[in-house]
Amino acid sequence: MAEELRKFTTEDLARFNGENGAPAYIAFEGRVFNVTGSKFWRGGMHMKRHPAGKDLTAEMSAAPHDLSVLDRYPQVGVLASAGAPATDGTTVPNGSTVAGQESGRPRALERFLERHPFFQRHPHPMTVHFPIVFFIFAPVFTTLYLVTRSQSFETTALDCLAAGLLFCLVVIPTGLFTWMVNYDARPMRQVTIKIVLSVCMFVDGLAVFLWRLGDPGIVNGVAGAPSIAYLILDFLLLPMVVIVAWFGATLTFPLARKRRSRATRP
Repeated sequence: MAEELRKFTTEDLARFNGENGAPAYIAFEGRVFNVTGSKFWRGGMHMKRHPAGKDLTAEMSAAPHDLSVLDRYPQVGVLASAGAPATDGTTVPNGSTVAGQESGRPRALERFLERHPFFQRHPHPMTVHFPIVFFIFAPVFTTLYLVTRSQSFETTALDCLAAGLLFCLVVIPTGLFTWMVNYDARPMRQVTIKIVLSVCMFVDGLAVFLWRLGDPGIVNGVAGAPSIAYLILDFLLLPMVVIVAWFGATLTFPLARKRRSRATRP
């Protein structure tokens, strides 16, 4: 006769958060796994994003890796409040832990993503690099024009501004969509910074672009106040795009947590 698995309530599970020497347990689709031995769950946090001691069904359904990796870890129980496997291996369904159900997303969107999983993760990462590149090179080509006075560089700077603005119209909506689908639009510091700076970057780039169209010789009078103001707005694109790219990278490749080593003295 198979041994009956322990049933965890959400309160029980919360005590196994991997902090202060506690084991690290996580729940996925009603099954509770002990991930204490994994180097990826040290301190009870996975990739600085997913905490132990919780039901991570919705979050891990959007994980970039195959969820069969959970089978590497021992199952120590079932989640009493979720549709959990019975001792005979069957499943007691109640719909509460089906991937995406807890997120509150519309059923039509869930069906669309199940049918076309490409749209769950790819549209934003595929397009986000274009405005980054174009907005970086707009002030770069402006600098080359100021140094060489070659008109082709100034024209290329204007073209980069136009391309960056065009791709922003694609990247900003796809970024918001990705945030909603994969993170349930939860408040996140990185996302908040990206949203604010992306809007500022778009407005700044649009102002520079329209200014240049209205006054083609604005860059030539570098000693005048209008030209200086124009160049300041142009070069402001650089720090904004770098910060947006940095915080986007921290979502995709979170920084490893530094572990302080304690020197032992005899």
